[in-house]
Amino acid sequence: MIEVENLTKFYGPRPAIKGISFTVNQGEVVGFLGPNGAGKSTTMNILCCILPATGGSAKICGHDVFEESLEVRKKIGYLPETPPLYPDMTVTSYLKFAAEIRRVPSAKVRAAVDRVLEKCVLQDVRQRIISRLSKGFQQRVGLAQSMIHDPEILILDEPTIGLDPIQIIEIRKLIQELASSHTIILSSHILPEITQICKRVVILNEGEIAAVDSLEGLTSSLNKSERFILKVRNPQNDIQDKLMALAQVISVKEEKDSEFLIECGMNSQAQDQVARMALENSWGIEELKLVSMTLEEIFLHLTMEEDPPGEAKNGVDA
Repeated sequence: MIEVENLTKFYGPRPAIKGISFTVNQGEVVGFLGPNGAGKSTTMNILCCILPATGGSAKICGHDVFEESLEVRKKIGYLPETPPLYPDMTVTSYLKFAAEIRRVPSAKVRAAVDRVLEKCVLQDVRQRIISRLSKGFQQRVGLAQSMIHDPEILILDEPTIGLDPIQIIEIRKLIQELASSHTIILSSHILPEITQICKRVVILNEGEIAAVDSLEGLTSSLNKSERFILKVRNPQNDIQDKLMALAQVISVKEEKDSEFLIECGMNSQAQDQVARMALENSWGIEELKLVSMTLEEIFLHLTMEEDPPGEAKNGVDA
């Protein structure tokens, strides 16, 4: 669906992206992550035929974004960080205009407008002036214009930026619904949003790919130990000392009263030993569960450490 190979972009002498490669398959929802200045928006703008690349190649549905940009534009819908709205137009007139410049046949414009009004839940504000809408509704109108020509691929750059919590939930739910029928690339600084919506993530750092994988795959490749939470009803003063005495336990930290974070060797089966010890000492187990790395921990690990693990670098799709 989307194939990016050795893509490079320079602004004068400064490289914005440096030979990045990744693929997005049909029906996937892929999160695009990276610190400010990592190259996310530059890559999106190249895929949307807004910016030329300095080197490398990018194809969408088999069409080269440099040589066949008109064909590519038919396949994609793009919502930039700032929605491209005309504030003095009504919602309906703006969407009709968007349909016309997207070359939707005249006989199908009305149906296309009705379709995106329904999908984006804009029927009640269809005759309102855009400038008088809330930020959340304006974001919905921006999303509607990206869908007006029924593209196969949606590229969404920070679709929930500047929204309040309720508006974020509404837009997130809408994107989740769209994911059932579209291939989506989603850029966001809200990491829980990526975790909830995306199946895979592409992490950029200083213009280079830091990792491309599922959250589970990244966790597996980065983990050097296992962690689990033990919560008990009857903690004793020597509980940490007893846990540390187990052969496979690396560290024990009391997170809060009666709850302990235990780190142990990979595949050590230390959970069984901890459970047995808890029973023998009548601690009363309330909870004993594995704890995976969060996306935030993975992101910080890959973008802030000087030498990211080789496993993540080698996991890049080409």
